[in-house]
Amino acid sequence: MVTIRRLVADPTLELRVLEPGAAGALDAEMRWVHTTELPDPSPYLRERELVLTNGLWCAGPDDAEAFVARVAGAGAGGVVFGLRESVRRVPEELVAACRRAGLPLIELSKDVPFTALSHAMATAYAEERQRELLGRIRRSDALTDVMARGAGASGILRVLRRDHDLPLAVIDRTARVVAAAGADLDAGQARLVAEALARRPPPLELDLGSGGCASIFLIAALGEVDAGLVCLRPMAELSPAEQDAMGQAASFLSLEVAKRQAVHAIEMRFAGELLDMVLSGPGRQAELPGRLRAFGIDANHPLAVCALAFADDDGPGTTGLGDAVTGFFLTQGVPVVTAAASQDVVVIVSWRGAEAEFAALARRLVTDLAPRFGGSRLVAGLGGTVPDAAGLRRPVLEAREACRVLRRRSGGGPAVMAYADLNTHLLLLGRHDPETLRRFSSAVLGPLRVHDGARGGGLETSLRAFLDNDRHWAATAAALHVHVNTLRNRMARIAELTGRDVNRTEDLVDLFLALRADTLRQLP
Repeated sequence: MVTIRRLVADPTLELRVLEPGAAGALDAEMRWVHTTELPDPSPYLRERELVLTNGLWCAGPDDAEAFVARVAGAGAGGVVFGLRESVRRVPEELVAACRRAGLPLIELSKDVPFTALSHAMATAYAEERQRELLGRIRRSDALTDVMARGAGASGILRVLRRDHDLPLAVIDRTARVVAAAGADLDAGQARLVAEALARRPPPLELDLGSGGCASIFLIAALGEVDAGLVCLRPMAELSPAEQDAMGQAASFLSLEVAKRQAVHAIEMRFAGELLDMVLSGPGRQAELPGRLRAFGIDANHPLAVCALAFADDDGPGTTGLGDAVTGFFLTQGVPVVTAAASQDVVVIVSWRGAEAEFAALARRLVTDLAPRFGGSRLVAGLGGTVPDAAGLRRPVLEAREACRVLRRRSGGGPAVMAYADLNTHLLLLGRHDPETLRRFSSAVLGPLRVHDGARGGGLETSLRAFLDNDRHWAATAAALHVHVNTLRNRMARIAELTGRDVNRTEDLVDLFLALRADTLRQLP
């Protein structure tokens, strides 16, 4: 960077500081030099240019004040006054004007021409540019080397930190911290970055709350923004050299991301094929051990299965969920394979512990991952454990079935449940799509709803309360704040309208399932 202090330090230029100007002015970067003898050079000046003058514009005592005001107003970096035979010292009024304006004033010996100063500026800029290019080449070589050695994103950040002591992190679209060096972002901050990357166009600066303002350098692989190189400094605080280094590293990171995506696509295809093998039954049983071995799982040892999904209608689907689940189990030292489908993610892990321990780990998984996806409700169905891969089909089917029932439940409830712990009527209803449930519920309960809608009655509410209180007349009447005889009359009216009597078992089953189907039918 070319500064006034750097120029003054060159003895061949014979420069002397008369006024240092405002704090830091001598160390500010000078863009170029501008020679002028105009009383008002401001229309031709650029910010941070160094003004060279012999003072020929000075015809009276007030001219210096006006000249300095115009130069300072244009954003010039300072004034160099060149002495000449007829002017052996800098005019006092010019010194005073520069002092008042906070503008650096430098004296140039009469024996040194302005061209020497211009030449020194050009030489300094050329050297600066050469250093930048050499630094960029060295950094490129170092980045290429770490990629060739498979050091990944962490290696790239280490190269950056060797030259620039900045807090850095790489965060992808699923809010996963791919790598970090000198930066510690929590789940909420990572999610803010992921949300920013999803915008069109993504912002280049982002407020991270307690983390302050961060700069984001986009990492795009195959034309899509897949991640961001995050520097926990605002863009204005980064020097041009630092910004250039970040941009160069982002280019290399895009190659790393593209490579990771290619590997991930292969892994996902292999995982999907493995799931097909499991579900196809004995026909492809012989292929399972080899495929599981590719994921570090021994097919001859105990395995546990679960399935995960988001319960929200407008939730994030399964995008990024498989990666997040894989990362969780790997950090626990548990070999895992995850297969993402359109509605859920099936997880098969090597597990020698008890089923209760796996259930506890699944609950922690759900708790840990939900914040990374905007707090969407994540549920997990457990299929239990099997001694080896030969018995995988049953727990896979049961885990997915349990997950599907949990997704369709309203009013919250447990986020993790084993297939064996689900009520049988929920399993039955969980096998049908929402439209089938709607038709069934309407066929049974439709007459009640028509009656209640026309007369403002509470037949359906009374029926729900009756079943919720296990058909206890007194308890139900108390809950509804009506007399028992009123409740009996309502049950009789329900029998008339629906053709189903609560005192007959098969009719009671129809009414019970219709009410539960109505609860589940609105859920995905």
